[in-house]
Amino acid sequence: MIGLRSTALGVVVAAATAALTATAWAADTLRIGTEGAYPPFNMVDENGNLHGFDIDIANALCERMERDCTFIKQDWDGIIPGLLAGKYDAIIASMSITEERKQAVDFTDRYYTNKLQFIGAADAEMEISAEALSGKSVGAQRATIAAQWLQENMPDTDAKLYDTQENAYLDLASGRLDAVIADVLVNYEWLQSDAGAGYEFKGEPVFNNDLIGIAIRKGEEDLVEAFNTAITEIVEDGTYATINAKYFPFSIY
Repeated sequence: MIGLRSTALGVVVAAATAALTATAWAADTLRIGTEGAYPPFNMVDENGNLHGFDIDIANALCERMERDCTFIKQDWDGIIPGLLAGKYDAIIASMSITEERKQAVDFTDRYYTNKLQFIGAADAEMEISAEALSGKSVGAQRATIAAQWLQENMPDTDAKLYDTQENAYLDLASGRLDAVIADVLVNYEWLQSDAGAGYEFKGEPVFNNDLIGIAIRKGEEDLVEAFNTAITEIVEDGTYATINAKYFPFSIY
């Protein structure tokens, strides 16, 4: 969860799908699973309420589908197993569409596009290469494309993986990391914060055209199509652009 989010599925409860007796489309209320720890896409306010780009998009899509929606907060590591076990009907949590994930779930069309990029201290020279970062401490969120890319392409870095993206930023700001690799849009948000003052993007994006979609259990073709129709409608009528402008001064579609 650009938003390059995880390819590692962990332990997937594949048998749970067959045990479900009712489709999400037949239910009165759609239950949406999200992480709640990935600003500005999904996060929790001081009152414990979920908000962010993913939440606004989900609400807009549910309105177009004329469905009531409720949100269920789930830790990232267990988010696909939770879907397969029937805890919720769809995942809207900045999840990248990957071939590995498509073995377990179906995806809608994209609802935004992302890429990966490093950030580090503005006053530190940093070349982005396997050789230059050998032995450096680089943070990424566990079970994400960022973590996978780091481990596959820079095996000699001191890779430190975190349960949430926020914890990776905390260690960067405290000096325990030399750099962080993450979705460019999430990095952009952090760099605008007080905590991100004194940090900057390093090098060019290392992974482009990451498509972010909604994950749905296999066999829920009607629900996939309903979401796809709603995505097209909110893009065409300007609803998407209005939500986009709340969070970014450029289009992320």
